[in-house]
Formats: sequence, C-alpha cells, structure tokens
Amino acid sequence: MADTVSYQELGLSNTRDMFAKAMSGGYAIPAYNFNNLEQLQAIVTACAETSSPVIIQVSKGARNYANQTMLRYMAMGAVQMAREMGSQIPIALHLDHGDTFELCKSCVESGFSSVMIDGSHLPYDENIALTRRVVEYAHQFDVCVEGELGVLAGIEDEVEAEHSTYTKPEEVEDFVARTGVDSLAISIGTSHGAYKFKLKEGEEVPPLRFDILEECEKRIPGFPIVLHGASSVVQEYVQLINRYGGKMDGAVGVPEEQLRKAAASAVCKINIDSDGRLAVTAKVREHLANNPAEFDPRKYLGDARNELIRLIKHKNETVLGSAGKG
Repeated sequence: MADTVSYQELGLSNTRDMFAKAMSGGYAIPAYNFNNLEQLQAIVTACAETSSPVIIQVSKGARNYANQTMLRYMAMGAVQMAREMGSQIPIALHLDHGDTFELCKSCVESGFSSVMIDGSHLPYDENIALTRRVVEYAHQFDVCVEGELGVLAGIEDEVEAEHSTYTKPEEVEDFVARTGVDSLAISIGTSHGAYKFKLKEGEEVPPLRFDILEECEKRIPGFPIVLHGASSVVQEYVQLINRYGGKMDGAVGVPEEQLRKAAASAVCKINIDSDGRLAVTAKVREHLANNPAEFDPRKYLGDARNELIRLIKHKNETVLGSAGKG
C-alpha cells in the first residue's frame, strides 16, 4: 500500500495505557475477534454500553475475508459509532497471530494500533529475531507489539498446533529483554477453537497452569501478559447449534471462574473468538429453523447481533472485570 495511515488518524488507541490501567486495576482488557459488520457492531455496542475499553482484533484470514481497505474504514466507523453513543472508551485495532514480518508491516501501514507477531512455532532464537524485527519497525509508528512464547494447541485460522507446549518461565525475561515487546502471550493450558479439551465421560476440564503464570509474573513483574484461546465455549450455544441441525459434540472451553482468576492477576488481555462465533451460529440456526420462510439476512443476523451484545456484556461485567473501566 502506497499510503501509510496512522492509527491516530482513525481515532484508535494503542494498548500501552490500556494495559497499564488493567495491571494496576486487577482486570483484563477484552480482545474480541470479528469477521463481519454485525460482529463489530455488537462489540462496539456492548463495550460502549458497559463502558469497557476494548481491543477489536482480526486474524490474517479475517483480514483477507473483510478486505484490508474495507477493514480500515470499519475500524474508523467503529470509533465514530462509539463516540456518537456518547462513549469515550479507548478502542485498539489488533492483528491476531501475524505470521510474517511483511503482514505485520502491512497492518502497521494500514492503521492498526497493535500487532501480534507469532514466532512461537520457530526455534527460540529465530522467534526472538523475527519478533525483534517487527518491534523495531512498529515502534517507529508508536504501534504496540505482542509476542508469543510457548505453543497453544488447537486450530484458529492459519494457526495450527497438535500439541500444547507450555511456556517455560525461565525464558520469559530473556525473551522480553531481547525483543522489546510490549506484551507477551503465554501458554498455560488454554487452546484455540471450540474443542479445547478431549474429555471422557464425567471428566473435569483440567485447570489452567496458574503455577506457570505466577512464575512468569515473578520473573517479569508488572509486564502485560496475554491469554489466547480463552473462550468458555458456552454450552447453551453448543446445545442450540446441535438442536437445530448442527454437529458439535464434545466442544468444551475454559471455565469462566478460571478466567476471572487470571484476569485479576498479571493477565491484562484475554482473547475471545470461539464464543462469539458460537453465539452467532446458534442464533442464526435457531432463527432459520423457526422461520423457514425467512430470507432477509437482517432478521437472522439481527438476532445473532443481539445475542452477541448480550454475551459480550456478560464477559465484560463478570469474567474480565473491564466494565466501567473505559
């Protein structure tokens, strides 16, 4: 892209102040993924109405789906929409799981206020080198950078890993010092997608590795830590999807009380994608099953949008603790 657009021109905020306030206030900033207009409207509406700061984020796949130019104006429109609702909440636009320097550079140039470079699949020193390169570029434009140490299991767009590899606490100080990142995604047992854990009958979801989180916190005190793959996979939506023709057997996520505990500690950004997808899909299926003659997308997507607003308000108020912090 020939023209470089600054995120400030779009009315966006970077995450530096957001994270500092979340760290001192004992809550986490919600980072909601979106792919379309209805999801974005729901995120902005719910966060403005609960007065919660928010990170709206897109994966590489979502950016391709939405078109990068369209996306820039959608982000600008999101900020404007919040302001017209009388809300001054800070809104950041973040690239989730950028996998190359070129992708991160392109996002910085098209108005993103924050980017993630995920080199977690690379050997340690290569991860550092790639992350450092993105940091050096992004910081020229006051854009924040998130790195990742440890690999999450599960599938999210292009991010695929068979096995989770927990973050090694002994690496975090060195990684943060050598890369200059602004925040760090760690692996403590969350995973991507709607099938986070394979459970046998009667089995409980294994608890997150709070021991690893605490050890990381000790080694990099006051440094912003991020949790990926932190959807709770709301069972009400899974059941609705299955009731109305879907097939999602055994989809389970991270219990909300564990996320609340994480949000009260050094975790100051929690990523939520699958729950939003499930809410939308459940309501679309329900609407179409109950109204077989319906062919107006505004009707079934309107239902989906209302449900997503309800879900996000709940997350902000009871899971992340971010309501009223905007």
